[in-house]
Amino acid sequence: MADVIDQANERAEQILQSALAKQSYRPAAPSALWCEDCGERIPEARRVAVPGCDCCVSCQEIREIRGN
Repeated sequence: MADVIDQANERAEQILQSALAKQSYRPAAPSALWCEDCGERIPEARRVAVPGCDCCVSCQEIREIRGN
C-alpha cells in the first residue's frame, strides 16, 4: 500500500514542479505606466520589481483581497 501512496506523492510533486516551471518561464509583458484600475502612475520601482504589472500596489492589494 505504501508503494502506491509513494508513487502518487511523487506524481503530484512532478505535476506541481511542472506547473511552477511553466509559471516562472512565462515571459512578462512590459509593465504599464498607468494603473488600469485607478489611473494613477505606477512608480518606476514597482514596474522594475514586478515586470508586467498593470496596476499600482494599492489596487493590487484590493485585487488580492477580492481574489482577482
